Amino acid sequence: MNGLTRRNLLQAFLGAPLALAAEGCRPGQATREPLATPPGKLIGASEWLGHLLRDRQGLDLTLQFEETRDDVEEPERFSTVIIGGGVAGLSAARRLLRDGVEDFLLLELESRVGGTAQGGSSQYGSFPWGAHYVPAPTRANPALIELLAELKVFDGVDEQGDPVVAEQYCCRYPQERVFYRGKWYDGLYLTVGASPGDLEQLQAFRDRVDGWIAWRDSQGRRAFTIPMAQASDDPEVLALDRMSMSEWLAQQGLDSSRLVWLVDNACRDDYGLTVAQTSAWAGLFYFAARTEEPGRESRPFITWPEGNGRIVHHLMRRCYAQIATGWAVADISPGEEGEPIQVLATRGGGGAMRRLLADKVIFAAPQFLAPFLIRPYRQQPPPHVAAFSYGAWAVVNLAVEAPWDDDESDLAWDNVLYESPSLGYIASGFQQGRDFGPMMLTYYYPLCEDDPRDARRRLLSVDREGWAEIALADLEVAHPRLRSRTLNIDVMRWGHAMIQPRPGFITSEHRQAAAAPYRGVHFAHSDLSGLPLFEEAFYRGTLAAEAVLEQLGLPVSSIL
Repeated sequence: MNGLTRRNLLQAFLGAPLALAAEGCRPGQATREPLATPPGKLIGASEWLGHLLRDRQGLDLTLQFEETRDDVEEPERFSTVIIGGGVAGLSAARRLLRDGVEDFLLLELESRVGGTAQGGSSQYGSFPWGAHYVPAPTRANPALIELLAELKVFDGVDEQGDPVVAEQYCCRYPQERVFYRGKWYDGLYLTVGASPGDLEQLQAFRDRVDGWIAWRDSQGRRAFTIPMAQASDDPEVLALDRMSMSEWLAQQGLDSSRLVWLVDNACRDDYGLTVAQTSAWAGLFYFAARTEEPGRESRPFITWPEGNGRIVHHLMRRCYAQIATGWAVADISPGEEGEPIQVLATRGGGGAMRRLLADKVIFAAPQFLAPFLIRPYRQQPPPHVAAFSYGAWAVVNLAVEAPWDDDESDLAWDNVLYESPSLGYIASGFQQGRDFGPMMLTYYYPLCEDDPRDARRRLLSVDREGWAEIALADLEVAHPRLRSRTLNIDVMRWGHAMIQPRPGFITSEHRQAAAAPYRGVHFAHSDLSGLPLFEEAFYRGTLAAEAVLEQLGLPVSSIL
């Protein structure tokens, strides 16, 4: 566990009370030795790339190539090269293929595409490694409806014209529950023990959210919608980005600890930020963007056992012939106007190299990589890149055998621990009707330090065994038999898991500047929206591909 004692590790990540409980003792009592940590492995991004970027070796690789170029085959020529195989890159590829463009190449560093939307599988079941659901789109998002219809998740439309999600793809009941002081309770708002004042504030909060759901600007645009580019830019709405969500709650006179916990849980869940770190615009977006009319329920979640990995697999199959995994881009060198863009890629940190020439490049990787990979950015980094802040997450997948739980309450899809800094776990097998195991439990822990660099250091300071112990100790509060019934624990450490919408970022000129094309390089990633959502990555990838199609001189009819 990287030199930390188990107690110190648990105290650092779960707090002193839980650390003592996990040790099986009270102050002054002897420590109880836990069972051995179950086996497993550490899954994650290729560490050699981190060293490559940290040591700024991209230019070195470029020079190395220039010195040996006579020994390298002729450059490969494409109309478009896509950098990054996450949702944005795959969506861009889908859009190019939709208009008949096939001479493109998608380069992905890892051995698998998908980024934080990828899923996995084992003999115990399928599971997500990150994003695990997509809210059903409304009729205002035809492009996303088209994509999800390809996966056959809809069963007609309702009276408003919105798609109806087929029952097998909706979350089973109960969708969520919260564990508090020894018992599970349905839903995420802790109603047990709530005072009349608590419930009044909950209703007041809902009324204010309904007010924003009903709000329209002079052009008829909503305050919050998906994709966010179609939301209103009215000053009244944008002013919300100048304060934190906790400041907005205080401004509204909403200080119930139960309500603040509910909103904080939402911010940590979607953004990896606390309520005090999240822009009020983003906080209200979470509650208002997916509901069309006041009083109506939010759109249902579409989910699969492997989470959004199901969509990734579908997108990958469409462009499988154009995907090259295991290749890291070392240099992107835009030429003068009319000249092709040169892309250098390497495999395994300086082994095999490829030289590609492209008319256009779609940079579907996070913005923090741009100053390392785009040669002019490397020489003179643009100021907007430093404004992008990314959260760090640990995702732990536990394979458990039956019977692993003595609790008499019904298992839910989303299982949250009220007094934990984690987000609890998703029971992926629950969606398949596997209530009693063996099944996969996916545990999420966002690191919410004020400085994202501190969060990444903390994340990476703990090895696979350490994160397994953190997850087990945290979940054993609710499931005392869990350790003895856990068969395997794999861990993923996401150092730059998602863009963080801190106050001021949504409305910043830096975010807008980052989205502008640069000398034939078009940018596509959810970070350009400031929101780490599947829908935003899909939108940005599709938008960039349509811009490239137009630049290539092809007739384009937008699907957005």
